[in-house]
Amino acid sequence: MTGGSRGIGGAISALLAEDGATVAVVGLPEDQARTQTLASRLNGAAPRVHFYEGDVGLFDQCRAAAEAVRSAHGRIDYLVNNAGITRDHTVRKMSVEEWQAVLQVNLSGPFFMIKAVLDTMVEQGFGRIVNVSSVVGESGNFGQANYAAAKAGLIGLTKTVALEVAKRGVTVNAVAPGFIDTDMTKAMPAEAIENAIAQTPKQRLGKPEEVARLVRFLLDEKAGYITGAVYNINGGWYM
Repeated sequence: MTGGSRGIGGAISALLAEDGATVAVVGLPEDQARTQTLASRLNGAAPRVHFYEGDVGLFDQCRAAAEAVRSAHGRIDYLVNNAGITRDHTVRKMSVEEWQAVLQVNLSGPFFMIKAVLDTMVEQGFGRIVNVSSVVGESGNFGQANYAAAKAGLIGLTKTVALEVAKRGVTVNAVAPGFIDTDMTKAMPAEAIENAIAQTPKQRLGKPEEVARLVRFLLDEKAGYITGAVYNINGGWYM
């Protein structure tokens, strides 16, 4: 699980741990304290949450984190690619560095993590991969060319890997959340949040727990006939 210490990722980590799964959160050093705080709220499920340091934008660190998880727990059944960053500007004002930083974490990161675990899943004959994309990967969004391009690319990556491993017991799907009540959304200007709510037929922000329940469904052993799919969860903002 990348980006699993807060927001949508934190909700997914908590739900899976409470459901009995062993959750390995891969993140930067500053995510360790957040992961510990998350685990402290889970009571009996807390021992099932573990932190492994790794920068998803660097393949060697993704591979090392995957090896550490496999060594500690014996197998890797699930991968949720949720880590993401934003560096918002219009294309005219966006620096090359801002473009590259977002693509590195939001698109190369999922590719690196998938590559780090896929052989293990194929050897097991079982695996579930869920990539957290975004509604803006389908619709585009003003001032987010880098983020939208990465999230659109993640949908293409999802479908391609799904095709490659469909016969090996491994499914690969994506969820595309709309505007969810997280720290990332709270960082948006108040006017932008109000406009997003006004344009959403459900007339509210989504909850991280709602996305978590969708991810949990796709990870289930019984969801084996679903692969290469993209599930929108955006309150009707984009259909």
